[in-house]
Amino acid sequence: MKPVIKQVRRPKTTMLRLAVKFFPPDPGQLQEEYTRYLFALQIKRDLAEERLTCSDNTAALLISHLLQSEIGDFDESEDREHLKGNRYLPNQERIQGKILEFHRKHVGQTPAESDFQVLEIARKLEMYGIRFHLASDREGTKINLAVSHMGVLVFQGNTKINTFNWSKVRKLSFKRKRFLIKLHPEGPYQDTLEFLLGSRDECKNFWKICVEYHTFFRLFDQPKPKAKAVFFSRGSSFRYSGRTQKQLVDYIKDSGMKKTPYERRHSKVRVSAHASNTDVPKQSAAFPEGLRTPGSPASATVPFHSVHSSAAPTTLPIFAESSPSSLDPRAPYTRIPDKNTPMPAEETGRKLVQQPGSPIFQSFQGLPVDHSQLSSLVLKSPLGLNAAFPVNLNAAGQGSSPLLSPVLSDAGGARIEEDDEMKRKRYPTDKAYFIAKEILATERTYLKDLEVITVWFRSAVIKENAMPEGLMTLLFSNIDPIYEFHRGFLKEIEQRLSLWEGKTNAHVKGDYQRIGDVMLRNMRTLKEFTSYLQKHDEVLTELEKATKRLKKLEMVYKEFELQKVCYLPLNTFLLKPIQRLMHYKLILGRLCKHYTAEHRDFADCRNALKEVTEMTSQLQHSLIRLENFQKLTELQHDLIGIDNLTAPGREFIREGCLYKLTKKGLQQRMFFLFSDMLLYTSKGVTGTNQFKIHGHLPLHGMLVEESENEWAVPHCFTIYSAQKTIVVAASTRLEMGKWMEDLNMAIEMAKKSTEKSDMLLDNSVCNRSNRSSDEVSLEQESEDDIHSSRSSLDRQSHHRANTTMHVCWYRNTSVSMADHSVAVENQLSGYLLRKFKNSNGWQKLWVVFTNFCLFFYKTHQDDYPLASLPLLGYVVSSPVEADGIQKDYVFKLQFKSHVYFFRAESKYTFERWMEVIKRATSSPARSSLLLPKDEKDRHTD
Repeated sequence: MKPVIKQVRRPKTTMLRLAVKFFPPDPGQLQEEYTRYLFALQIKRDLAEERLTCSDNTAALLISHLLQSEIGDFDESEDREHLKGNRYLPNQERIQGKILEFHRKHVGQTPAESDFQVLEIARKLEMYGIRFHLASDREGTKINLAVSHMGVLVFQGNTKINTFNWSKVRKLSFKRKRFLIKLHPEGPYQDTLEFLLGSRDECKNFWKICVEYHTFFRLFDQPKPKAKAVFFSRGSSFRYSGRTQKQLVDYIKDSGMKKTPYERRHSKVRVSAHASNTDVPKQSAAFPEGLRTPGSPASATVPFHSVHSSAAPTTLPIFAESSPSSLDPRAPYTRIPDKNTPMPAEETGRKLVQQPGSPIFQSFQGLPVDHSQLSSLVLKSPLGLNAAFPVNLNAAGQGSSPLLSPVLSDAGGARIEEDDEMKRKRYPTDKAYFIAKEILATERTYLKDLEVITVWFRSAVIKENAMPEGLMTLLFSNIDPIYEFHRGFLKEIEQRLSLWEGKTNAHVKGDYQRIGDVMLRNMRTLKEFTSYLQKHDEVLTELEKATKRLKKLEMVYKEFELQKVCYLPLNTFLLKPIQRLMHYKLILGRLCKHYTAEHRDFADCRNALKEVTEMTSQLQHSLIRLENFQKLTELQHDLIGIDNLTAPGREFIREGCLYKLTKKGLQQRMFFLFSDMLLYTSKGVTGTNQFKIHGHLPLHGMLVEESENEWAVPHCFTIYSAQKTIVVAASTRLEMGKWMEDLNMAIEMAKKSTEKSDMLLDNSVCNRSNRSSDEVSLEQESEDDIHSSRSSLDRQSHHRANTTMHVCWYRNTSVSMADHSVAVENQLSGYLLRKFKNSNGWQKLWVVFTNFCLFFYKTHQDDYPLASLPLLGYVVSSPVEADGIQKDYVFKLQFKSHVYFFRAESKYTFERWMEVIKRATSSPARSSLLLPKDEKDRHTD
C-alpha cells in the first residue's frame, strides 16, 4: 500500500524481483495455470540458488521438466546448447546425462503439464519452501529456524529435527535477540523454548514472518489493527495485512469471477504429435496416487489480471491484486504449446474441467468434513459442486472429525467417467509393475497403521499421563524403530515407482523398471529388527495386564478405540509388523513366479524372498500365539459375564450366529467355541454393542449329533454336555457342517488334553447358565430377564459394530480362527472406482481391505476411513449383462439387495481384488463332506 519511492532509496537503480511469499503444502491445487507457472519459476530459482536441496536424480528430473516447459520436446543438440547457456543448478554438468535421459521421456508434454510435474516433485521435498534463519539453542548449538504452513520448524544442517505445530503454540514473542515459543503445557515439551538469533532485527524479522504465516494459513479473517496507545505502548503493533487463505478461497467462490485464459509458447516452437492436447497434467489421469489429498490444504490464488506482454516466456508480466476493472482483462498473457490455433478461453476451461484426469475435476470429489480445530477451504468448481478440504495442521494431536456425508450414500462427491484406453497407455503394462505398485499401496496403509500406535495412541496416553514409564518404554522402543525404518522404505518404493512409471515410457526398458534390488536391500536391513518383533508378544501381554490393573489407562484405551483413526481393535495394530513380513513373502513369491530365471530382477527377488522366509519361519509360532491372544482379548472386551477369557492354554476356534431352541421357539444366539468350552450369548438391548453370556458348556464329555429329522427344524443339531443338552439350528447346511466339524475336532482335542476341565471353568460366568437337565433344556427368557442386564450394560463404553462377531450376528454366519489366519494374507490397498447399483457415475476412493472388511478413504493420506463395508456374507462376481456395466475390470459385490460395483485399473489389479475377496468370503472346502452333491456344486466357488 506504500509508494515504492518511500520504501527504496534509489528506485532507478533497484531491481525488484517477484517471489512466492506463502508456500502451500500442495501447489498443484492452485486453481489457475498462470499461478502454477509462477510457482514453477520460484522452484526453478530455488533450485539454482541451492535453497531446494535434493538428490541428483530428483534435481535432474526437475530440470528435465523445466527444459520441456521452456524449449519443448527432446532434441539432444538443442538441449546441450540450451544447458550450456542456462544455469538451472550449480555444477549441472555432472548430471547432464541424467537430465537428457529424463527429458527424452517427456515427448508431447505441454508447458502446463511440465509446471504441474515440477510442483508435484518439489512439494514432496523436505526443503520445499524452506527459508533458513540462522540461530542457536540454549546450549549454543548452531541450528536453522524456518516457518511453514504447519508451524515453526527446527533444522540441524539440512535435517529437520523438530516441528512446533501451530495448534501446540500458545504464543510467539521476541526479546532483543531471543526468540521465544510458548507451548500449551500438555505435550512432552517444556513450556517455553528459547532460541538466539544474530541480532534484534533478524529476530524481529523472523517473528514477523511467523505471524504472517500463522495468520495466512490458520485464521479465517485477518486480525484487526491494534488500537494506538494514548501515551506509550508495549510490544509491536505489527499485524499481517492482506487476505488469509480462507478469504482468498471465499473471494474466488463468491465473486463468480471468470478465470484469466492463459497459454504460452515454448521458446523453441516445434509442432509435436502429442502437443495438441488441452493443458491437463497427464499424471493426474487414470489412477494417480497422492495427487489430491483432503488432508493437505488446497491453496487458492488471487485472480491476476495481467497486462499483455510480448516478452520472453520467462519474463513476468505486471499484475495486480485488485478488482477486475483495474486492468484490462481482455488482453491475457498467452501460453500456447505449439503452432496450433489457440483454443478460446471458455472452451479451454470447459475441456479442462470435463477431462476426468484433470486436477481440477479430481479436486471436487471431496466430502464435507468438519473439525473444530481445522480451517476448511472450499474450492469453487465450474461444475457448481463444492468440496471442503480440511487443513490438518496437527494430525497427531487431534481427534477425528465427524462426517457430514457418509461415503456409502449416493449423495455428494463428483463422479468420474474416463476414457480407459487413453489412460492405460500412459503407464507400464508389465505385470511386475502392478505387483510393485501393490507393494507401494499396501506399504502406505501399513505405515498409517503403525502411526495409530506411534503417533495417535502415544499422544492420547501422554495427554492423560495414563501409562507407566516402564510400559511406555517397552511399547514404543519396540515399535518406533520399525516405524522409522518403514518411513524410509516407503520413500524408496515411491521414488522407484515414479521412475518406473515415467510419463510415456511404457515401451522403454531401463534399470529403474524393477523392484527386487530395493526389496533385497530393505529385507536385509529389516532382518536386524527381528529382536524387536520377537518382543511384541511381551508388549501385547503387558499392555493387557496394565489395562486391567490401571483404571485410567483402561479408560484412555477404551476411549481411543472409539476414535475414527482406530478403525480396528487397538491391539490388532501391534500384530501388523509380523503380518507385514508374511505379505512380503507372498508378494515376492508372486514376483519370482512371474519372472523367468534370466530376468535381471529375478536374482534380487529370489534373494529377498530367501531373507524374508528366514524371518517368517522364526516368527511363525509367535504370530499364531499373538493372533490367538489378540482375539481372546478382543472378545474379553465385548463379552459381559466372564473375566478370565485369556486363561493360559485356551485357544479360540470359531464364533458365529446359531438359533437356539427355547420355549418361545428358535432364538438368535451368538456362539463362541474355544479349546475347552462353548459359550452362547445374546446381544444387549442397549447401544453398547456388547454380548451377554447366557451359558457355557465344557467340552469334556460333550457329544454332537445331527438331529434335523427329530426336531423337524432345518440344519439342526443337538449338543449333549454334562450340564445340559441344547438344540441349535444353523442358517444353512454349510454353516451346520462347519460348526459340527469344529465342535468334534475341539472335543477330540479336549479329550487328549491333560488339564482337567474343572480348572478351566470360570466362576464368573452367570450361575443361571449352570442349570442342568437330563432332558433337552428349553430355556425360557422373560422380558424382565433381558432388561435386568441393562444396568451392567449401561456402565460399559460403546463398542465398535464392525468387528467380526457383530457382522456374524447380523449376517447369520460364522468365522473360524483358520479363517482369521487366512485373512492375514488377504490384505490389499489401492484406488478403486466405485459405483452404486442405481447411480450413473463412478467415484474414486482409496480402498483398504483387511479383517473381512472394506474401508473407504478419499486418498491414501487420510488418517481415518470415511466408512466401512463388512464383506462376510457378500458374494463377489463379475457383472452380468443385466447390470449394464460396459467397462473392463469391474467386479460386483452383493448381499441380498445390496449391490456395489468396483472398477480396477488393470487386469492384474482386478484379479487380485477378486482373489482376496473370494478367499475371505468363501467357505472352506473342508466342510463339503457334509453337503449333498447338488449343494456341493453350488458352494464350490
